[in-house]
Amino acid sequence: MQYTKVIILNTTQDINDVLIAQLSDVGYDGFEEGENGLFAFIPTPDFDIEKLSAIAVENGVVFETEIIPEQNWNQIWESGFQPVVVDDFCTVRADFHTIPVTTPYEIIITPKMSFGTGHHATTMLMMQMMRHLPFNEASVLDFGAGTGILAILAEKLGASHITAIDIDPWPVENAKENILRNQCSHIEVSQGSLEDIPMAKEDIILANINRHILLNYMPDLFTRLKSGGKLLLSGLLTDDKDIILESAKSNGFRFLEIKEMNNWIALLFES
Repeated sequence: MQYTKVIILNTTQDINDVLIAQLSDVGYDGFEEGENGLFAFIPTPDFDIEKLSAIAVENGVVFETEIIPEQNWNQIWESGFQPVVVDDFCTVRADFHTIPVTTPYEIIITPKMSFGTGHHATTMLMMQMMRHLPFNEASVLDFGAGTGILAILAEKLGASHITAIDIDPWPVENAKENILRNQCSHIEVSQGSLEDIPMAKEDIILANINRHILLNYMPDLFTRLKSGGKLLLSGLLTDDKDIILESAKSNGFRFLEIKEMNNWIALLFES
């Protein structure tokens, strides 16, 4: 698949956070942050200049674009992919990294175009909070699975069955590769959204997506959790906190915990 690369220069970390959230909402699925700019990637068929221009005007930034041929993508992605160590808990690396691993958990991710390598604050926040959830023998739903990193971690933490779904076909294939690479056997991956999978009551639901999708599916997320089940959300900016808390409360959730990093947040609820 051919990708379009959007180059946005002279940004700050705060502006990058807002841009990533807004661009994710309109189909961008890869991001790289430079010293004073942001690179965003979207499948060329999904590129919409009017949507991009509106976001740029709203945030007071300018952009350039270039086409990334499919055959060059993995090389470009791999060149900027570095290992990630989440506290003293989990190491995330690619198979071409040869580093000493001192954490109790290790995840090997093929660094392709899917979201979820541990680098972004939202993925790291999810992993940090997953450390303290009761995964042993749990049934888990990973809503918006990306690379499958959270589903893989859930199995390593003891989950007995994980359903992982993503709306886009490329992440689904990437997640399947990563699941095999990490020798996981309790994860079922499929393409689609909540309405495309059979109704089931889960012990834990993981959803690292974005505010609009989470708000839209909040009633369904509550319906799919067992009583006392845990819902862990991210893909959210600090400014999203109040509206997510209000929606979760109105749908029956009880707020438990918040964790913040670089203007991004993760929220934990109980049904």
